[in-house]
Amino acid sequence: MKSSIGKKELALIDAYWRAANYLSVGQIYLYDNPLLKKLLTRAHIKPRLLGHWGTTPGLNFIYVHLNRVITEQDLNMIYIAGPGHGGPGLVANAYLEGTYSEVYPNISQDERGMKRLFKQFSFPGGIPSHVAPETPGSIHEGGELGYSLSHAYGAVFDNPDLIAACVVGDGEAETGPLATSWHSNKFLNPLTDGVVLPILHLNGYKIANPTVLARISHDELESLLVGYGYIPYFVEGHDPQKMHRLMAVTLDAVIRDIQRIKAATRRVGVKKRPLWPMIVLRTPKGWTGPKQMT
Repeated sequence: MKSSIGKKELALIDAYWRAANYLSVGQIYLYDNPLLKKLLTRAHIKPRLLGHWGTTPGLNFIYVHLNRVITEQDLNMIYIAGPGHGGPGLVANAYLEGTYSEVYPNISQDERGMKRLFKQFSFPGGIPSHVAPETPGSIHEGGELGYSLSHAYGAVFDNPDLIAACVVGDGEAETGPLATSWHSNKFLNPLTDGVVLPILHLNGYKIANPTVLARISHDELESLLVGYGYIPYFVEGHDPQKMHRLMAVTLDAVIRDIQRIKAATRRVGVKKRPLWPMIVLRTPKGWTGPKQMT
């Protein structure tokens, strides 16, 4: 797999990702002092924390990489986030892009607006800890696990130019509705429908336990996903610099696969059901967070 992406663009992607991560962790933890201009004290920390940092850096990582291919290739694509309480990531990206401030001018792109952004998250009179309807562009309520893939497929039926990139958490993958939704590809017509790009995010754990799909072998997982009717591409690691390049290369290859299938269908019609690509993203839980708290 090859990609034309250069070091400068990868550095910009990493900078955007780190900014989204900061905005996300600020929403979860900070009540005040949004730019950390003062020494951090207990008074700046929210007394009750909601929103999961564990899943958030992965959601932010996927978001910025999808933005790159959307921009470069002028794709018609939506992002559906399945992992529960991943709201700080999606809100952070909407704020970083400027969309959030356009919809909510009081959440301005300055220190005062950032303080309001952080304080309102999962706070009385504020916003929920998941991607609720008040999040700009939201069509999927990420707090109810198991429905992300079915929502993604529902979005692309009779919408032939749309790609729905759907992030499935590995805890979410153990729910009944999600386990059944893998088979929705059997109903997809590549000529008249759009495409769902599942991204299975394996970070190893749900709230209290290890997850099943993160614990089986690579070969067993690959066989399972092929049996569901997908061609899985694996993006695995913990070094952000290596992962940025690997994700960029993989997404370019996946988009080429999708375009090849669609072009062949337009040329010769639907001869048989295609095997659609998907991505398995394996990263640490709470990626980039401190290993120890003092």
